[in-house]
Amino acid sequence: MLIAGGLCVVEGFQPDTYDVVIAGGRVIDPASGLDEVRHVGISDGVIRAISAQRLNGRTTLDASGLVVAPGFIDLHQHAPRTINPAVDKLKVMDGVTTALELEVGTDDIDRWYDAREGKSLLNYGVSIGHIPTRMAVMKDPGDFLPSGPAAHRAARAGEIADIAGRIERGLSRGAVAVGFGFAYTPEAARAELVDAFKAAARAGASAHVHMRGGDPVASANEVIGIATEAGAPLHIVHVQSSGGAQTARVLSVVSDARGRGVDVTTEMYPYIAGQTRIESALFDGWESYPDDRFKNYLWPATGERLTRETFAKYRKIGGSIIMFSNTEEVVRGAAAHPLTMIASDGGQAPTHPRTAGTYSHVLGPYVRDGVLTLTDALRKMTIMPAQRLERRVPSMQRKGRVQLGADADVTVFDPQRIADQSTYEQAARSSTGIKYVLVNGVAVVRDGR
Repeated sequence: MLIAGGLCVVEGFQPDTYDVVIAGGRVIDPASGLDEVRHVGISDGVIRAISAQRLNGRTTLDASGLVVAPGFIDLHQHAPRTINPAVDKLKVMDGVTTALELEVGTDDIDRWYDAREGKSLLNYGVSIGHIPTRMAVMKDPGDFLPSGPAAHRAARAGEIADIAGRIERGLSRGAVAVGFGFAYTPEAARAELVDAFKAAARAGASAHVHMRGGDPVASANEVIGIATEAGAPLHIVHVQSSGGAQTARVLSVVSDARGRGVDVTTEMYPYIAGQTRIESALFDGWESYPDDRFKNYLWPATGERLTRETFAKYRKIGGSIIMFSNTEEVVRGAAAHPLTMIASDGGQAPTHPRTAGTYSHVLGPYVRDGVLTLTDALRKMTIMPAQRLERRVPSMQRKGRVQLGADADVTVFDPQRIADQSTYEQAARSSTGIKYVLVNGVAVVRDGR
């Protein structure tokens, strides 16, 4: 489906038989606070009944002893071109029912949607991206991220106007949001960024931003200032990655801004390592890095830890690099913070465990270790991301909920067994403990397969 632009609760009409009944599971709906054993009736892809009484279904899925939750909404995946069916399968096996490409995005909304129509297991959507739009206008040769003029020079007045116009056209063609990577376009002037944020504001779209590197507190203040000036809703991506050791301070900046009435939200993923392109502007100035910094970089194609010499070699070639730059204490602290959502930042080439395991890692080890409660974890991956997008995308009012009239995007899992299996060495391993996943009422995972 395209994402664009003690009580017996039963909907007014109750047919004799539903298309699907999820029977006897512990229904947890963080949006309403429901946490009870219930039977869920689904017809025509919609939740039609939530009842303490048994229901009849053409298909009945036994959820005894299992949790029945809203399907998980991933606000941050990377899918720049075509679908990788293997990655779709990994994501639904991790409980995801909606996967959105909102940070980098695309410069061609129609082409992106056409490539997915009728082919995806999941609900999908994309942003119009400042990065690829800037690359197109400035004729940057980079693959996915800029490596030429879009990374290394300021845009001229005519180019700024062209970028803003293309962003507006993308929004008119059904872009979910506007994506930005300040870290990858360091020469983009404030005026250029404000113009692009204003386009988002006029469309009621949120700006999803990878902050600059350097001082994360200053970077957070910068992006909040631009969003405030433009009047655009703001979403800061992977706060634990951009914030590093300063993550708690960055979250305080976000909290303070919200207290002043700024519409700003954020997200995190539960791993100590990040991943990006080695040839990107993120590593400009690498020649001045101390020698011992390079051992924190992993080249997933070979599994080797890098040295200054191998970093230089691979930067000339280009490709994905994994950076071990955080601590478990920082990452778990970010997961527990009430403002963070869960989002994977996973890609279409599963070389980082976050692609396959983000949601099960939170619901398994983090919940069982007491980092956060089961309901709070589910809130961060269901209703919170749905509400982030509702202003721009009214259909999100029917996502992230187990409620009457909601779309039947449902994830059923064993809270004692759910766990990620993906690792940095074997990233394409499916999570365990997910029994059923339904997308718009259709079972895409059944009996854990």
